[in-house]
Amino acid sequence: MRKIFFLLHIIVSFSAFSQTNEKRVILLDEDSNMPIEGAVVLVLKNKQVLMSNSDGVVVFELKGGSNLKVTHSSYLPITIKWAALSQEGNIFYLKNKLNKLDDIVITSKDPQEIIKDLVTNSIKTLNVPARLKVYSREFFKLNGDYAYFNDGLINFQLYKEQKKVKSILLLEQNRSFGLVEEEIFPDLLGYDLNGMMEKYYTFSVLRPLLDDKIRKKYNFIVKINPTNEDYNNIIATPIPAGETTDLLDDYKIVYDVKRKLIIEVNTMVSLESLSAVKEKTEKGAKNIIRSAFKTQYRFDIGNYYLVSSNEEINYTVNKGNEVKNIEVINNLVTTNFNVQNFTYKESQVFKDKTLFNAKDSILTEYWNVSGLTPTAKELEIINTIK
Repeated sequence: MRKIFFLLHIIVSFSAFSQTNEKRVILLDEDSNMPIEGAVVLVLKNKQVLMSNSDGVVVFELKGGSNLKVTHSSYLPITIKWAALSQEGNIFYLKNKLNKLDDIVITSKDPQEIIKDLVTNSIKTLNVPARLKVYSREFFKLNGDYAYFNDGLINFQLYKEQKKVKSILLLEQNRSFGLVEEEIFPDLLGYDLNGMMEKYYTFSVLRPLLDDKIRKKYNFIVKINPTNEDYNNIIATPIPAGETTDLLDDYKIVYDVKRKLIIEVNTMVSLESLSAVKEKTEKGAKNIIRSAFKTQYRFDIGNYYLVSSNEEINYTVNKGNEVKNIEVINNLVTTNFNVQNFTYKESQVFKDKTLFNAKDSILTEYWNVSGLTPTAKELEIINTIK
């Protein structure tokens, strides 16, 4: 009887060990105890990339065990041992670097020339050709109410064609919820996925700062990153010019000083810029209410690639008989990076620009291992729409 019990114990133990383990990590600021959003968590065993949400939470599943490496442009990196992930919620604190001085960098080089060199070197260093497995998620709001949601697991094959970065999109899985309305117009179709990826790999969002005419409308400051001595920040803000037709973004570029690589790009249209732009009233006119953009890049063991992006747009559009308010929030997270090309058939290529018209295809609960854990509020919205 003891032998049978012992054998059963071994079988149960082995079965439990071989099962996929769900782990939850919560990242907090050591000083403020506030959640840290946008921290990159690398699973060292399989190189899966995860990202903390606005609650500082990362949830993932893994067979066996692996240490985790956590990095953030504003915090000291840490390595989490697998043995430390024994609780239902495992809290870890990130520490700001000791350099708290927000000093202006003394440099004889023009900030715009620095940006030009950064863009050139970053494009040259980015791994292309390469493939990215990306989790895409979009929320749509119509007249202030959440009306539609889609997410998907997408494979991007990046390649160069006549010095331009192009992408082939292979849709692996996706799901869509909600009914927007009977009338579907282009403003509700979300972001162009191929266009987005090509934009991220050419840093086209920074082109206004390199344009000889537009850049004269900006003030530039180069600062030491207050929490990471390896990085500098370039801050570019529009020069106040009274009423104008130009809607100019505020920019923040975080870059690696030694490698001369862009680590983060942040843009946002400030309230001052919005208030200076004259409202358009003709039919078909669009008026921006909010616009925000953020991309993060990772340099790891000689590889340099996009880790994540977030784009938000909120605007009104004059339809003639009424004015509609549209808001779209898009997130991309690279869950896996590889320099090898895909093998695929032309029939497998996703031709549409967005996932709006894609048929639902759910083979696994991919959103649970997407690299971007939904917050409680996001889950509530998804379930409400569903």
